[in-house]
Amino acid sequence: MTSVRVRTDHRRGRLGAQLAAVALAGATVLALAPTAAVAAGGDGGSAERRPRVDGQQELRDLVERGGTTAALAEIRGVGRSPWRGAAGVADLATGRPAEADGRFRIGSVTKAFVSTVLLQLVGEGRLRLDDPVERHLPGVVPNGAAITVRQLLNHTSGLFNYTEDTRFLITSEADLEDYAHGTWRYRDYRPEQLAAVSAEHPPYFAPGQGWHYSNTNYVLAGMIVRKVTGRAWQQEVERRVVRPLHLEDTVFPGSGTGFGGPHTHAYLDLPAGPADITRLNPSVVDAAGNGISTTTDLDRFHAALFGGKLLRPAEMSALTETVPSTVPGTVPDMGYGLGVFRLDLGPGCEAAWGHDGSLGGWGTLLLGSRDGKRQFALSYNPFVGRDGSGAEEPVGSLVAKTLCAPGTGTGTGTGAGAGTGSPEAAAPVPQPVPVPEPVPRTIPRTGPDLPLPDLVTRS
Repeated sequence: MTSVRVRTDHRRGRLGAQLAAVALAGATVLALAPTAAVAAGGDGGSAERRPRVDGQQELRDLVERGGTTAALAEIRGVGRSPWRGAAGVADLATGRPAEADGRFRIGSVTKAFVSTVLLQLVGEGRLRLDDPVERHLPGVVPNGAAITVRQLLNHTSGLFNYTEDTRFLITSEADLEDYAHGTWRYRDYRPEQLAAVSAEHPPYFAPGQGWHYSNTNYVLAGMIVRKVTGRAWQQEVERRVVRPLHLEDTVFPGSGTGFGGPHTHAYLDLPAGPADITRLNPSVVDAAGNGISTTTDLDRFHAALFGGKLLRPAEMSALTETVPSTVPGTVPDMGYGLGVFRLDLGPGCEAAWGHDGSLGGWGTLLLGSRDGKRQFALSYNPFVGRDGSGAEEPVGSLVAKTLCAPGTGTGTGTGAGAGTGSPEAAAPVPQPVPVPEPVPRTIPRTGPDLPLPDLVTRS
């Protein structure tokens, strides 16, 4: 039996003692670790028959123990039909239950869509990955002649992450109140403004001489799409990806604050009670995190991308050519490609490919196999300001159920309830086999894109 443990960094404290910076996409770490022996080794046994999967208990655990108001998931390629489920409530005010097909903000998973469009343009000969940024955006980026398009997409440009600038941080109780009830969430930004904020700061390192996650890279990537095609990056993603794949619930709203369909809500825990922070002008993250989708649409996108339906072989090879990331706590066998990352989960498990996303009150994880045959998409709504450390085990269990060898899973059980799947009987749950202290495995958390301080929690 294998389980994968997910660890997130949750800090507690008093708001008056230390307000955490609300950076739009700082770097945090989501760690995965094998916690039980694998019944069968290898690369995950992609050709072996896998029993029907059920993740309902994990979703319940996310709500009951993970500080989450709602959780939605879909698992594909494990068993005869997709499994999807939901737990928790979509709206605290009405008590409306969360629905498995609800929409949510996907944050940095948007980057995989934008990278796909740029790689399609490369395949059409309209630009090259090794083009200098200056060629397409003259005068926009300091030292742009030495920075390539490829370095934007794999975060080796060294460009300052504009969301680490103090103008995008919450540093006082007044700022926090403005975020919750004022105008902070409704400010409108143009990509040129965001790029200009980055340009005011020195780079982290010379181009190609390091790795630092930076939303600036993808704001610039979106600007390049417009320069090359004459259309906004949102239009190109819709034309090239969303419509061909019939992603009916996937939108990139620009400055729009709504969802266009049923959705879960996001909340901030304040002394006066929960503040609904669902509505947001996502222009603040632009091509780095603007999207809205569903678990079904994200799984379909992953299957098409890694199944070779969106990119030619040469561009697919470029997408999956990774560089080592240097997020604190990561391991040498984890790397970042062009808008996607790869993580080795250890013996008995397939490598995980995908991306994560995080905005204030929203968390997203999209992972799957390199061949596009198995994937899972997860959305959850962490109640910002409350302890969410209990989310580690259930999220890791979903990873293991999707990408680890047949007969593996976690001790949390298969559960039943709001999930849907094939009518065949669930396979017996194998008993866990204890092993020594696990060796950490980590996923780079490329968000939160709009994190809110865990330190709003009152002890």
